[in-house]
Amino acid sequence: MAENTNSLLKKSSSCSSDSSKWKIHDTPQDSGLLPTIAVSLWLGWNGFLLWIVIYAIFLADNYQRMVIVGLFTLSLVLPANFPGALGYRIGDWMMVQAEKYFGLKTVIEDEDDLIRHSKQKKAIIFAFNPHDILPYAVFAFNPTLRRLPGKIGEDGCCLMTSAIFSIPLLRHVYSWVGGIPVDKMTFLGRLHRGESFAFTPGGVHEVLMLNPEKPLDVVLYLQKRKGFIKLALQTGSPVVPVFGFNLDGSYGYWFPRGSFMEKISRSLKMVPLVFWGRWFIPFGIPNPKKIHVVIGPAIDVPKEGDSVTQESVDKYHSKFLEELEALFERHKHEAGYADRHLRII
Repeated sequence: MAENTNSLLKKSSSCSSDSSKWKIHDTPQDSGLLPTIAVSLWLGWNGFLLWIVIYAIFLADNYQRMVIVGLFTLSLVLPANFPGALGYRIGDWMMVQAEKYFGLKTVIEDEDDLIRHSKQKKAIIFAFNPHDILPYAVFAFNPTLRRLPGKIGEDGCCLMTSAIFSIPLLRHVYSWVGGIPVDKMTFLGRLHRGESFAFTPGGVHEVLMLNPEKPLDVVLYLQKRKGFIKLALQTGSPVVPVFGFNLDGSYGYWFPRGSFMEKISRSLKMVPLVFWGRWFIPFGIPNPKKIHVVIGPAIDVPKEGDSVTQESVDKYHSKFLEELEALFERHKHEAGYADRHLRII
């Protein structure tokens, strides 16, 4: 088993270094009216909801305040994917327009290997990095965009913090674009059903590590993030390192720092901060950055079921970190990150 796994790892590494085998899909960038409207409907709700709350508290009369509270309550009672098929059609349209707004470029280093896993009906864990202010670049895995082959592409979705699905209106929008709350039950359920997904293992902790005084550092909080490796070993699910270039600069931001802020963020599962994007609008849409997502070779892991050992977890976690760092180094020059340094802590 170990020899087979090692041979697969060597094969994937050789394929990843051969750029002639990479599948590149590059969308011309268009941040015009329609793409801007679509991205506003998707990512502009943070500011919209804030202004509604401010209006309800300070400006609305009793009737208006009652209507706003009623709408928010109704949104929380209704299913997150309401109104079903219509919502998904709106979500698909937003994703196609977002593809243009960000000029999405994806590079798959070993598509043949992904096709192999797809034929085997294996679920793949796409571990996307970095989180940054908002890891919106995971929309590259939305099935409407057809960036991934076979069943893997059809199953595409993103597991994200459950806090989003507790926010009125926002919970519907993120459901329409393929968002699902991240928790152990959902994670394992999709792996057992052979349904692939993307998620950001660094989580909101990486937001707290953003430092404008060190603009050349790209900090990832991954050394202690081993839970997803253990679940991969339980089910024998391959893990794919993914890196999204140019997320930084999408937003300006400010938040107080310190241990108290860290405790609040862990409790809320999100960082309470002030950020601004295009046209300097607070909590608005991100600047139209050219998003460049690179998808590395799959790391095959054995299926250990309920007998996963800490030794195996450490081994494949280390392999994941090595492959992720190598992926970053292979693509950083083309992506304009030649002077940037990856720090994994």
